[in-house]
Amino acid sequence: MVTVVLAWLAVLAVCLAAVLFGQSVRRTPRRRRRSRAGRIGLFLSLSGPWLSIVVAAAVGAVTGAWLVAAAAGACGVVLTALVGFLLSPR
Repeated sequence: MVTVVLAWLAVLAVCLAAVLFGQSVRRTPRRRRRSRAGRIGLFLSLSGPWLSIVVAAAVGAVTGAWLVAAAAGACGVVLTALVGFLLSPR
């Protein structure tokens, strides 16, 4: 039980770091409209990590495999943050 709680706390820490990392995409001042890939990248950078946690928690609730869901959630958070970063224009 303690392992599962610590795993989910680690997932939340990774998510918080990914969201703060995604804020760097938003800080660049732009006067023109973002491209479609840029808007998708911005959405994934800011909202993707939270959505990954929600999906992982739902999978954990349905299957009962909370530890596996936490590991998948951490991987999902990192993946969405990286995809969002790669899609956003620099």
